[in-house]
This record gives sequence, structure tokens and C-alpha cells, in this order.
Amino acid sequence: MTGDTTTARAGFRQALAAEWIKFRSVRSTVWTTLATAVVPVAGAVFVAATGSLQDDDTVIGGSLTLAVVAQMLAAVVGATTVTGEYASGTIRTTFAANPRRGTVMAAKAAVVAAVMYVTALVSCSLAVLVGDALLPDRYAAGEPLPALFGIAASFAVAGLLGLAVGTLVRHSAGAVTTVIGLLLLPSLFGPLFGDARRWIAGLSPTAALEKMTQTSDATAETVGSLGAWPSLWLVTGSTLALLLIGIGALRRRDV
Repeated sequence: MTGDTTTARAGFRQALAAEWIKFRSVRSTVWTTLATAVVPVAGAVFVAATGSLQDDDTVIGGSLTLAVVAQMLAAVVGATTVTGEYASGTIRTTFAANPRRGTVMAAKAAVVAAVMYVTALVSCSLAVLVGDALLPDRYAAGEPLPALFGIAASFAVAGLLGLAVGTLVRHSAGAVTTVIGLLLLPSLFGPLFGDARRWIAGLSPTAALEKMTQTSDATAETVGSLGAWPSLWLVTGSTLALLLIGIGALRRRDV
């Protein structure tokens, strides 16, 4: 029993190290991650320079105006982490080196979630500081803490959603299109479901993000009437369920 446990743990550590090396070695992944970090800060500067906030908005909401765009980029990072390997054919080498496909995907998920969380936490915190320094005093500050931790978590969830979709779709263009649709469509179609809109409209990392940023645009009609943290837990659970489905499909299909 002890030997089996040690082997399993070593297998995950090795897979984790390999996935981290691949993540930081692929130029497109690195550049997209960098863009994810830059967009929120650039958005804070732009909003402050143009004064394009609504009167009832908050500093945190205005500073993170472009956080939704950055979150989409995080989802793209997650999707291309796996689809890039299918495109290049290196997925066969990956599974030849470690036949435990579930372990490999768990390592990919850990790398994507950790990188997106840290990237978003640093970037969005800096964006709020920039907004606080540049925006006029007439705007309410909002409550950056603990919201920033939830915002960073929503980026990690978006990355995992992209990873799940990429595992199922396998093709970069199709996976990117699908995951962006999953981020945006619940808010667009939620109002059509009547009393169920609080669940439907809130069923995406973008909805949780907009609630966490305390933007005045986060109305019940567009992002559901669940609170920010319940919405985040809801999308986290549904994303993990989709990721498990993707791993199950990966185990059954040829590469």
C-alpha cells in the first residue's frame, strides 16, 4: 500500500513538473498569459483617462472594466494548453511518458489554475491601486477585500473551463469559440428563463467576476440574482464537473 501511494504521488509530481515546463516554453501561452495580466491595468488607466464611469459605479468596478476581456484570455490559455498539444502531436509523447491520463490532466489543471489565479490577483490588485490613484474622489471605493481573491479565483475557474472544453473539442479554434460562448451566453439568455434566471444567468465565471467587481452593470437580469460568492461556488462546481467529463472522455478516446 505504501509503495503504491508513493508511486502515485511521484507520478503526479513528475507530471506537474513536465506541465509547468511545457506551459512556460510555449510562446503563445506565455504571451496570452502576459496579455491577461496587462489588460486589467491598461483598462484602469483608460477608464481614468477618459472619465467613462457611471456616477453610481465604484473604484473597483471602474478599475476592472476590462477584467472580463482578461478573463476570456485566461479561458483561451486553458483551452490552448491542451489543444496545442493535439495540434503539434506532442500529446502522444505526453501520454507515452505518463500513461495515466487522469494524472496528466490533473497536473495541467493545477498549473493552469495556479498561474491564472496568481496572474489575476497581482494584475487586478494593481489595477485597483491605479484606479484608486487616478479616479476622482466622488466615486465610492467599493470593497476590494475579499473580492480580489474571488476575482482571482474566477480567472482560475475560467482557465479550467477552457481546459475542459479543449479536452473535449481538441481543436484550438473550436475550443476557443466554444469557451467564449460559455462565458457570455448565460448572461445573454438568462433573462429568457423567468424565475430560473438567477441560476442560468449566473452560470459562468464572467457572471461571478462582474459581481465580485461590484460594477453597476451587474444587474440581476444580466448576471443572475445569486450573490457573488454563491455564484462563484456554482460556476466552480459546474466547471469541475465538465472537467471530469472531459477527463472521462479522454480516457476512452484514442489520441
